[in-house]
Amino acid sequence: MSETRKLAAILCSDVVGYSRLAGADEDRILARLRALRSDLIDPTIAVHHGRVVKRTGDGSIVEFRSVVDAVRCAIEVQNAMVERNAGVPEDRRIVFRIGIHIGDVVEESDGDLMGEGVNIAARLEGIAKPGAICLSEDAYRQVSGRLDMEVTDLGQTQLKNIEKSIRAYSLQVGVPSQAKPATPAEPATPKRRPALAPIVAGIVGIIVIAGGAWWYARRVTLPANPSIAVMPFEDVGGDAATDRLANGITTDISTDLSRFRDLDVIASSATEAYGNKAADVRQIVRDFNVRYVLKGSIQREGDQVRVSAQLLDGATSASLWSKRWDRPAADVFAVQNEVADGVISTLGDDNLLARLSAAATRGKAPSDIAAYDLYALAVESFNKGTPEGFAESTRWDDAAIAKDPLFARAYVGKGWSLRWIALGGHGDFQEAMSEADRLARKAVEIDPDDAAAHLLLGTNLRQMGGDATQAGAEIDRALELNPSSAYILNISASSMSYLGKPEEGAALCDRSFRLNPLPQPWFAKNCAENYFFTKRYQDAVEMMKRHAAWQPLVPFFLGWLAAAQVELGAVDDAAATVADWKRRFPDSTVEELLSSFWRFSRQQEADQVLASLQKAGAPICVPSDKLGNFPTLKHLTLCDAQRAKEATR
Repeated sequence: MSETRKLAAILCSDVVGYSRLAGADEDRILARLRALRSDLIDPTIAVHHGRVVKRTGDGSIVEFRSVVDAVRCAIEVQNAMVERNAGVPEDRRIVFRIGIHIGDVVEESDGDLMGEGVNIAARLEGIAKPGAICLSEDAYRQVSGRLDMEVTDLGQTQLKNIEKSIRAYSLQVGVPSQAKPATPAEPATPKRRPALAPIVAGIVGIIVIAGGAWWYARRVTLPANPSIAVMPFEDVGGDAATDRLANGITTDISTDLSRFRDLDVIASSATEAYGNKAADVRQIVRDFNVRYVLKGSIQREGDQVRVSAQLLDGATSASLWSKRWDRPAADVFAVQNEVADGVISTLGDDNLLARLSAAATRGKAPSDIAAYDLYALAVESFNKGTPEGFAESTRWDDAAIAKDPLFARAYVGKGWSLRWIALGGHGDFQEAMSEADRLARKAVEIDPDDAAAHLLLGTNLRQMGGDATQAGAEIDRALELNPSSAYILNISASSMSYLGKPEEGAALCDRSFRLNPLPQPWFAKNCAENYFFTKRYQDAVEMMKRHAAWQPLVPFFLGWLAAAQVELGAVDDAAATVADWKRRFPDSTVEELLSSFWRFSRQQEADQVLASLQKAGAPICVPSDKLGNFPTLKHLTLCDAQRAKEATR
């Protein structure tokens, strides 16, 4: 196994008292950690040019180009955690301790790091106080003049399993450094405010504004823009079918609310991590960074359903609106519309009512509740992410369509399942794309206001090499119908690089992860291309690795991974990816991919990925004796020249 020795700044972190937190409520703590990683930790690491080497359960090991980047990242995370933990009971707070060292490390071919540089950072993390950052002397020396916070010299410290003692320093986030006294030769001048002035002013402000320390300890910092988390509707004493109905209602209400451009709606797949447990509103607000929380329940008895919903203020937990419906089961879909309308009407103070008429379109509900249950089973099967799961999903969708031939979402669901089966190398690709196109057009015909139907049609048109203008128009229509849906934003992003708009695609991806901090695994793949073309190579690599945890990487995914790795400077990683590509898919080439999966509307994107893969040593040209296998091949000039040269030998 090849290895590289180098100097690196290493950051190690873990959660204080993780075992205790997990023992109290493992599902909740895992959901909170995933949300933190998605909307705080990983973006902060990326901004400061870090690379996550490995996750260690509740912690991580991160490599940085410089100690300055590592310390700035650590300070930003710890400051954010102080704010997020405000008002949370001590026994439920997530608190990190962090160790940072710069030293010699050995990088393995798979990107893992080993050596004393990593070991010392890990041991420093172990002696750090909760919420603090512990630096080695080597690391502290490089940032000592840049810190404006309390620093404690821990002196020579013997770290476990480290032969020589090292000098260590502790940074206490949130505590400013003491003002330095003036030299005796010069009188003090009022050029700078005393260090205590902002603290005193802050305390006075808190007392005046909040009305006392009691409120200060419990206040919640809310985002400026209107935002809401729709929590899983509780199934009150129901069966499996009622539970699926409750999940579906939660998703559909979220979809209805996502029609409003000015309202950020956290995806239901993120909130479902809480299950049907009673969750503290303030905790939900902190976990998802929202201003409002919608809770509800559904109870089904025979042909009757009772639905209850309540909109809560994130700052005070006070109820802003609530209502209960007792209806025949067949009317449950009208109820979900009324829930969404009740929320929007209540949020009129946020100027959302002005957009109500413009966003009045909503997808048609199924006419048969049994068809809805079959569709819910199809979604469950799809989310397994396996060829068998996709095949099972198509069968459930077929059954839903047989029950209700005008249920547009079932046609859309089947179309996506067929695409994933083909993308995984199972079955004829062109045949699957053609059938998905037919299903998408049928869904649009049935329900012109179904955003998912327009999205499937636009994505298919783009990937099949159809009219790029129409493909873009269909995707734009989907975004117009559901501008705040993480699902719609993310899948729309998958086409943007191919339509010549990677910057827009990257922005859509970023917002989709904000609205769904616990996304489905396939979210990652839809963002890799956009991050690659906007030079966010580390993010692109991370996206591909996330996707690989759900499905094996087929040729076009391996291509993106290798291209991002080589541009990141991880030449050995890129070579290993290309070797895996050649071994697993010996007939796959870049020329063939540019003719099928990578259909770019602009030449510059095609040239860019081609140049990167040439640097990575990827297989570029289809051999002369294999040309017959690719009747629609879009020949690369350099490949035609190479084949002509070979023919003259």
